[in-house]
Amino acid sequence: MVVLAQKIVSKSEGRIVPLTSVTPSPRAMELGEKVLKDARLVELILRESVEVLRAVPNVLIVQHRLGFVMANAGIDHSNVEGDEDQVLLLPADPDASARKLRERFKEIAGVDVGVIINDSWGRAWRMGTTGAAIGGAGLAAPGR
Repeated sequence: MVVLAQKIVSKSEGRIVPLTSVTPSPRAMELGEKVLKDARLVELILRESVEVLRAVPNVLIVQHRLGFVMANAGIDHSNVEGDEDQVLLLPADPDASARKLRERFKEIAGVDVGVIINDSWGRAWRMGTTGAAIGGAGLAAPGR
């Protein structure tokens, strides 16, 4: 089994977005004022989501287009090289990413491994983070 951080997969897939390239919609501007977040970031959150579940100052919880309920649609500012105005989105299709990685490991190393793409999530009313598998290949997963 190989577990890879979502961040490295997203970076390798070019999921870095400069906020300077984003024009916020009126909805993003209104919601940005409510949650005290940059409207350009809120625009990306809305694009990556199917529903806003909670919006209060400093908190924006959404249902991501992949089905996950998470803060800020998993969009991350940390450890993104370059300008502070760059953010990182989740992989477009984490299961497909895991399948490609699995095939590549077999091609390079001749081993058949399961691959999990992991993301760290904070949990409401809890300290710290937990790992969550957002994509996988070559393993049985409940509910899939």
